[in-house]
Amino acid sequence: MLTQEDDVDAHALAAKGWTISAIARHLGHDRKTIRAYLTGGRTAGVRAPAGGDAFERFVDYTRERLREDPHLWATTLYDELVGLGFEQSYQTLTRQIRERGLRPPCETCRPAKQRPVAIIEHPPGGGCVKRTV
Repeated sequence: MLTQEDDVDAHALAAKGWTISAIARHLGHDRKTIRAYLTGGRTAGVRAPAGGDAFERFVDYTRERLREDPHLWATTLYDELVGLGFEQSYQTLTRQIRERGLRPPCETCRPAKQRPVAIIEHPPGGGCVKRTV
C-alpha cells in the first residue's frame, strides 16, 4: 500500500517522464504496485480487500455441533472440520467460535459471580467458632 505522499510523488515523477521501474526503485516499492497506482487500479491509503471468509461454509456445522453438545472440545471439532475440508489453523477455529459467538451459554459452567447467591441466615458472631483441644 502506498501512502498519500508516495502516491503524489509517483504521479509527479511519472509526469516528469520517469519509468515505472525507476519510480519503484526510488520509492522502494514493487513496480507492479507503482503501476497499479499510476493507472488508477488502486487508491492511496486504502488496503486491498482480503480474500473471502474461508470459515463461512463451516459456521452452520459448527453452530449445530456446539448446540448438540456445548461442552464439545474445540480439538474434537477441529478434527471433524479438517475431515470436511477446513484448511485453517486450530487457533483460527477457536477465534472464529469466540468472535461469532457460536458456543451457546451453559448455565452450569457460568462463573459464580454472575449467578445469584444464597444468603444463609445465622446469629451474629456464630459464623466462626474457634475450638481448642
